[in-house]
Amino acid sequence: IHPFDDPDVIAGQGTIAAEILDQASEEIDAIFVPVGGGGLIAGIAAYIKSMRPDIRVIGVEPEDSAAMRDSLRSGEPVTLDHVGIFADGVAVRRVGDETFRLCQKYVDDVITVDTDQICAGIRDIFEDTRSIVEPAGGLSVAGAKKYIAENDVTGQVFVTINCGANVNFDRLRHIAERAAVGEQAEMLLAAEIPEEPGSFRKFCEIIGRRGITEFNYRYSDARNAHIFVGVQLHRGIEERQELLETLQRTGYPVKDLSDNEMAKLHVRHMVGGRSPGVENERMFRFEFPERPGALLDFLDAIGTEWNISLFHYRNHGSDYGRILAGIDVAEEE
Repeated sequence: IHPFDDPDVIAGQGTIAAEILDQASEEIDAIFVPVGGGGLIAGIAAYIKSMRPDIRVIGVEPEDSAAMRDSLRSGEPVTLDHVGIFADGVAVRRVGDETFRLCQKYVDDVITVDTDQICAGIRDIFEDTRSIVEPAGGLSVAGAKKYIAENDVTGQVFVTINCGANVNFDRLRHIAERAAVGEQAEMLLAAEIPEEPGSFRKFCEIIGRRGITEFNYRYSDARNAHIFVGVQLHRGIEERQELLETLQRTGYPVKDLSDNEMAKLHVRHMVGGRSPGVENERMFRFEFPERPGALLDFLDAIGTEWNISLFHYRNHGSDYGRILAGIDVAEEE
């Protein structure tokens, strides 16, 4: 039996919509549904539009696994070249033919959310219900929040579907790290400060009595030092912009890295720039399935022919290990 592209499976999942309409105590304006292969949203949309066509049905996908969105835009099912696996419960390269047909007919919109927004959704659900959902289960809450923010919505009733709790315990660390950024409750910034007495303190005084989530410092040379800072925010993106402008006015070279995926995966655990003593340093990123011995296999594959000048590896609580490496290798090689 196909997991999503089967009429009986779709109809079975559609019974969720029947339960929602039976149990709703208020008039519903929209239902947000996680989308993988499309079985869940196809069943829900078909039922809702037959009973209450005024209710909007909105699909939510991860930005790096948006097979349904891309298919609807193309007018036919498309196959993705690459699928992100953080929200593995909805990670499919191609939606079903029947689910696509039904979504094309009944679904009002499909929106996408990033990893940070998904993590913030998981935290919201936990704080409300004390239950922990998997990333796919947090999709619809994240999508509803994004929809509300972008459309300045007030006074409407939304339903979100939490579709799974199959979360790996080790992944919780990664989710907790990313939730604050997704909630606009933390900003990450990199700055350069003069290498002189008191400059560290002066920088901290400008940040003020905000909570510091992390502070990394590295000696660069006799003139400047590089720092990487995580700062707690209370007023979201408005406060983030204010702090950035204050630091710039004071003369600090500073970059806001809150939306930079490379910074969140790697740079926050390092600090500083290239090493001046490495003549031919090239930067590479690698991903590999996380399994015992995988890191050793990777190092064996590189061998000893080239010098590794920078190396950062961390298990991010997901199914793939990630490496950022600097390798000293001549252009012709």
